[in-house]
Amino acid sequence: MKVIIAEDQRMLRGALSALLDLEDDIEIIGQAEQGEEALRMIVELNPDLCLLDIEMPRMTGLDIAERLQELGHPCRVVILTTFSRAGYFQRAMKAGVQGYLLKDSPIDELSSALRKVHAGGKAISPELAFSFWEAENPLTDREQEVLMLVAQGMSANEIARELFLSGGTVRNYVSEIMQKLEAKNRIEAIQIAEKKGWLK
Repeated sequence: MKVIIAEDQRMLRGALSALLDLEDDIEIIGQAEQGEEALRMIVELNPDLCLLDIEMPRMTGLDIAERLQELGHPCRVVILTTFSRAGYFQRAMKAGVQGYLLKDSPIDELSSALRKVHAGGKAISPELAFSFWEAENPLTDREQEVLMLVAQGMSANEIARELFLSGGTVRNYVSEIMQKLEAKNRIEAIQIAEKKGWLK
């Protein structure tokens, strides 16, 4: 199988490439250190599978997965991450990602997972809690938008102007957000949402 690796940490990218290239049935045909480069490489080289880090400059691994889904590109996607955030996982599943693995997985586990995905299956690291499937984001798109602006330090009135709402409506949204997240205040609401990967 032909594979492209996208990872912004050079040493890890090099180590992954070298180790996977030792496998008889895996050929690394490209390496990228940021998202836009990775997407361009995938479209140009048509690999069977791409191994993507989530947090990269310019485009994240999840952005790339969503873009490939929009394009209807046949490349199968495996996300490699250190983040066990439910929000990231749900977004990956919605984007049609076939593999979601931890960076510290042993190389034989990783190569086995790639083979499984290449054969049409799915591969999820067992360490990633199965509750990920059920931990739905309780916030609506609008509530996420409001919380994002709160996180940027904007006041209720500033948010109201930005979103063409009344100040009262914004305050109602903030109150609803804190209730849904069981947060004592705005700061705690932001921290909870960020930890779960529920802030876009």
